[in-house]
Amino acid sequence: MKKRYIPYSTQLIDESDISAVTKALRSDFLTQGPRVAEFEKSLARYCGAKYCVVMSSGTAALHAACFAAGIKNGDEVITSPITFVASSNCVLYCGGKPVFADIEDDGTALISTKEIEKKLTSRTKAIIPVDYAGQPCDMDRINSIAKKNGSIVIEDAAHSLGATYKGRKVGTLADMTALSFHAVKHITTGEGGAVVTDNKQFRDRLIMFRTHGITRNVNGDGPWYYEMQELGFNYRLTDFQCALGMSQLKKLDKFVARRRKIASTYDHELSNIKGFDTPKEIEGAKSSYHLYPIMLKGGPLKRKLEIFNALREKGLGVNVHYIPVPMQPYYRKTFGYKAGDFPVAEAFYKSEISIPIHQKMDNADVKAVISTVKEVIK
Repeated sequence: MKKRYIPYSTQLIDESDISAVTKALRSDFLTQGPRVAEFEKSLARYCGAKYCVVMSSGTAALHAACFAAGIKNGDEVITSPITFVASSNCVLYCGGKPVFADIEDDGTALISTKEIEKKLTSRTKAIIPVDYAGQPCDMDRINSIAKKNGSIVIEDAAHSLGATYKGRKVGTLADMTALSFHAVKHITTGEGGAVVTDNKQFRDRLIMFRTHGITRNVNGDGPWYYEMQELGFNYRLTDFQCALGMSQLKKLDKFVARRRKIASTYDHELSNIKGFDTPKEIEGAKSSYHLYPIMLKGGPLKRKLEIFNALREKGLGVNVHYIPVPMQPYYRKTFGYKAGDFPVAEAFYKSEISIPIHQKMDNADVKAVISTVKEVIK
C-alpha cells in the first residue's frame, strides 16, 4: 500500500479558484488591470484597514514597507532572530542595520518586549515584530515602546493573516502590516504579498515603490507624462494572481477555522505526551496556525535529527522554523554574530519541529499525524 505523505503545509485550490483565474486569463488584462485594485480593496476591507497595496511577494512587501518608512543608511531596525531571512534582509536592502532582540522564553518564539527595550537607541527607526506560526505578538506593548521612541512598527504578518489580537484583526495592529500569499500560506496567489496601512502617505510611497519609483500624479508635457522620483522596483502582482487571491480570500475564514480545529485536536491528543511541548497562545491572541511547532525536551541536536528523519520516513513532511537569522553565514560574517548571542532563540531552534497543519488535511490525515508523532516520540 502506498505510504500516506502529509506535507507540513500546502495550498488548497478548488474549481472556483481555477474558474476565477481562467476568467482573468480570458480578459483584456493580464497585469496592471482592474483586478489588482479589486483585490486590494477586498483585503483592506477584510483586515479592517483603509489601504492595501499588493506586491509580487511577501519579501517585496517587507522591502516596500521599509522604503515607505524611510529606512536609510545609519538607521537601525529591531526584529526577531526566529524568522525567515526576509524579515531582516528587507532592512539591509534599504541600507539600514537589522538589530536582533531575542525571543520570549515561553515557547511562543515571539520577540521579547523586554529585549526590544534593551536594543533601543536613538538610531532605532522601526521595529519589525514577527507573528511566528500565526500568532500575533504583544502588539499593544510593542506599539507603546515604539511610540515613546518615535519608531515605526511594521508587523511581519506573513504567518498570521486571519488571526486576531484582543478582538482586532491582523492588519489593524501596526503602522504597516506585511502579508504573504506564498503557496504554503493561508491563502495563495502562487507568489505574492501585500502591505496594509491606515496611513495615506505610506500607501502612496508603496505604490510608487512597486512600479520603479514612477508616478503619474504630476503635471507635465501631456497625458503620457510620468516621472521617476525614487529608485523603485518592479514589484507588481498580476491580474490573474489577484483573481486567484480574491477567490481564496472568500474562503479564508473557513481555512483558518479548519487550522484552528486541527490545532485543538493536536492540543488534546499531544499535550500530555512526555518528551515535547506543544505551542501556546498568548493572552488575547487567536492564532491562525500557519505552523504547529512542537518543542522537544532535552537532548542534543542529534536527537532532533533522529526524530525529524523518523517522522519523514513515516510520511510526515515535517520542517524546521527557523535557523536563527544571526547564525546564517552572511550575518556572522557581516556583523560578527556568534553562538550564544541569542540563547533563547538558539535553544528554540535546537528543539523545534513543525508538524503538518493546513486546510487540505482531512480527519484521516490528522489521525495519521497524531499516531505517527506518538509512535516516534515514545
